[in-house]
Amino acid sequence: MATAREKLSSGRYDAVVVGSGPNGLTAAILMLVKGYSVAVVEGQSTAGGGCRSAELTLPGFVHDICSAVHPLGFGSPIFRTFHLEKHGLEWIQPDAPYAHPFDGGKAVVVHRSVDETAEQLGKDGANYRRAMGGLVPPDWNEVCNAVLSPLKMLKYPFALSRFGLSALKPARFFAQSSFRDDLARGTFAGVAAHSALKMEDVASASFGIVLGLAAHAVGWPIPRGGTQNLANALVSYIVSLGGELITDTPVTKLTDLPDHKFLFLDITPKQILQIAGDSLPPFYRKQLANYKYGPATFKLDWALDGPIPWSAPGCKRAGTIHIGATLDEISRSESGNWQGIHSDKPYVLLAQPSLFDPSRAPEGKHTGWAYCHVPNSSTRDMTEQIENQVERFAPGFKKLIAARSITNPRSMEQKNQNYVGGDINGGAFIMSQMFTRPVLRPVPYSTPIPGMYICSASTPPGGGVHGMGGYYAVQCALNGWK
Repeated sequence: MATAREKLSSGRYDAVVVGSGPNGLTAAILMLVKGYSVAVVEGQSTAGGGCRSAELTLPGFVHDICSAVHPLGFGSPIFRTFHLEKHGLEWIQPDAPYAHPFDGGKAVVVHRSVDETAEQLGKDGANYRRAMGGLVPPDWNEVCNAVLSPLKMLKYPFALSRFGLSALKPARFFAQSSFRDDLARGTFAGVAAHSALKMEDVASASFGIVLGLAAHAVGWPIPRGGTQNLANALVSYIVSLGGELITDTPVTKLTDLPDHKFLFLDITPKQILQIAGDSLPPFYRKQLANYKYGPATFKLDWALDGPIPWSAPGCKRAGTIHIGATLDEISRSESGNWQGIHSDKPYVLLAQPSLFDPSRAPEGKHTGWAYCHVPNSSTRDMTEQIENQVERFAPGFKKLIAARSITNPRSMEQKNQNYVGGDINGGAFIMSQMFTRPVLRPVPYSTPIPGMYICSASTPPGGGVHGMGGYYAVQCALNGWK
């Protein structure tokens, strides 16, 4: 019987996709819908890239290997056209999208309702209504298309006027100028810090605004049974259209691939240089080599003997918890990562899916998922610091840990080569790479090699589970944009 690699090398496809993350799978679906034959080639044993799940701790405990909560996946304009519910995907909406605890047993719980959220903020309630309530649109697709579009292909330029200049501000400046007290400022910093940028960086506020808007417009849902089921639904759609998925087949050079007309690379500049470097012009190679990767993640997964015992009861209603309390504390933590400094009180992003999806753990048990940002390629063990931060707002948490799985930046990259040095965003979201990733080029998805396109998180709009990089790469290929 022929091996997967032998089968691949002897095949002929209209399009080949290297990498099976959400962007690559989206590109495959769109090409299949247009009638092209497609093969998706994946180096790991399962498809999904960052959208995978496994029993990382104990039998019966299902953990998400990387991404876990998907506001942009649920709200993605392209995913909505796929009708993935027909392929087994079921979304679960936690009672509240996210919460932000403070010392002393307080927490701000961000609800779908802007007014219900604002009521917790005292004299900043009116400010929150102005800052967020005035931005929540009647048509989420319009805004999603705006924020998930490269500048050249922006279909709704006037939608960005909803954000005005706010999105281009540093998160610290936006928080301090929009709100008066620590509750609102800290809560905004918690959601803006998803970017892994410094709170003083230009446009860092955009992440807090977009993700905050998503919480009110579409929620922050999770896939029932684990994030792997989102990838499985995309693969199921591919197979139903006649596409082919070939796993356990790393691609190390272009000659590993079968004959094709179109090639879509769901990989980052580092892998592109390894696979196609000799075929690329020197200037383009130099541009790819200069691409900047951002801070890494240090991640823990826990099998728990009970739910996390938050001091603030409202935290038990939220699927996601941002730990870091004040704007100043979060700012120190995130700034240090760019300077090679590890925080003793890191900003921690935590998910507790089993509260809302009992299929994630045995009856009466629970799972927890959390990470902090660290300097790229860090080798520091941050287990104690992360768990101390959770214990700070949930006394008794540590006693519930039955088992843990540790994923440091190195092992993160081993699980997914796109996570270079542990950077799960496919490259830093610094201003010079926000709209021109991976290189400054009229159409960032195209390459100097005819028919070869990049569709990974290293292209606009960047990281996140939404498939839009795959969508725009296919539009470029089919329309001949260069």
